[in-house]
Amino acid sequence: MSFWTIGLIAIGLAMDAFAVSLGIGAARSASTVRPAFRIFFHFGLFQAGMTLLGWLVGSSIARLIASFDHWIAFALLAWVGIRMIHSGLKPGEEIHRGDPTRGAILIMLCVATSLDALAVGLSLAMLRVNILSAASVIGIVTAALSLLGLLIGNGLGKRFGKSMEILGGLILNGIGLRILYTHLF
Repeated sequence: MSFWTIGLIAIGLAMDAFAVSLGIGAARSASTVRPAFRIFFHFGLFQAGMTLLGWLVGSSIARLIASFDHWIAFALLAWVGIRMIHSGLKPGEEIHRGDPTRGAILIMLCVATSLDALAVGLSLAMLRVNILSAASVIGIVTAALSLLGLLIGNGLGKRFGKSMEILGGLILNGIGLRILYTHLF
């Protein structure tokens, strides 16, 4: 498989992480270097790691989670999205309770946006692709697009304020619904 094909796969996988980063940036949750680094580093790490895990585990686990992986992704994204919307609707409160750049919320977002990479890893194993280079490209592209999403979202958040936090929550819920719709229909 060519480098360009792997690159296109990486861009496709990174779109969920980009959209989530856009929402986090819009909510101004990662407006300094450290939180931004945590987001793009972890999104890239999880995409690469899930690709490797999919390659390592083989098709047995894919059959076990394929029937409900979309529900997991939907539930995680919806939970964080609803919290962001709720926070955005509260007058005068600029910070929501859960920081999406740390702890359990960050892990949930990383898992939710990287479940597809598990299936891609399984596919790459069947195609006998050099998994280390493929996973590296996938991780780097995801990290780069996540940083871009944070920067764009942060600019929007500065300009439009708390309404962008509501939009960010709606984006997360929309991604969750798209994942659910794609797998169910």
